[in-house]
Amino acid sequence: QVQLVESGGGLVQAGGSLRLSCTASGYIFSIDFMGWYRQAPGKQRELVATITSSGSTNYADSVKGRFTISRDNAKNTVYLQMNSLKPEDTAVYYCNVKGINGFRNAFNRWGQGTQVTVSS
Repeated sequence: QVQLVESGGGLVQAGGSLRLSCTASGYIFSIDFMGWYRQAPGKQRELVATITSSGSTNYADSVKGRFTISRDNAKNTVYLQMNSLKPEDTAVYYCNVKGINGFRNAFNRWGQGTQVTVSS
């Protein structure tokens, strides 16, 4: 009964910024992990950034210093602030949430994906 909704993608010029958001809704007991992944055409899906329930974060080397992941526990929402965007950041971005639902069953949900396109 858990669903994810992503928003915030779009077209931006190199050097610009975008902020992605992903909100989980439904019968949720706890959220243990939230993360952002991306997949460019012809490439494998890769991890971009993660954040745990304790607040620990991890970033891919390619985005360190430019992207920031954060969460709002009261809203069950995870954000990805993307600054100094490069054409190499062009991809479909997916959020991922892992936790326990209200029936005490583990869940692993993916967002629908949002396109980020960075022009030269």
